[in-house]
Amino acid sequence: QVQLVESGGGLVQAGGSLRLSCAASGRAFSSYDMGWFRQAPGKEREFVAHISWSGGSTYYADSVAGRFTISRDNAKNTGYLRMDSLKPEDTAVYYCAVGWRGNGYDSSQYLYWGQGAQVTVSS
Repeated sequence: QVQLVESGGGLVQAGGSLRLSCAASGRAFSSYDMGWFRQAPGKEREFVAHISWSGGSTYYADSVAGRFTISRDNAKNTGYLRMDSLKPEDTAVYYCAVGWRGNGYDSSQYLYWGQGAQVTVSS
């Protein structure tokens, strides 16, 4: 079993940056692909970004491509989401998740989830 804890959320002005971290317990972290999702008030959870177990493959939702960067450090059992040029519509609770290889866009593919980190972008 893997436990995930997000950190690094907060309040930032539009155009600013934040970096979310996802710290994992257990030695299996490096075996799993990792994804980030977000959920805004009154909306469904949506895909943000995905990275393969090795870090060699990444892809993003169109809404964040070019602004967000997903990465991981398997030696530290930690994943990251760097968010630049933030917009008010990026305001949401952000979740990291890990799972076996599959369709990274699909939240049902992920086995373990963090508790979420609030990101608020003011205009």
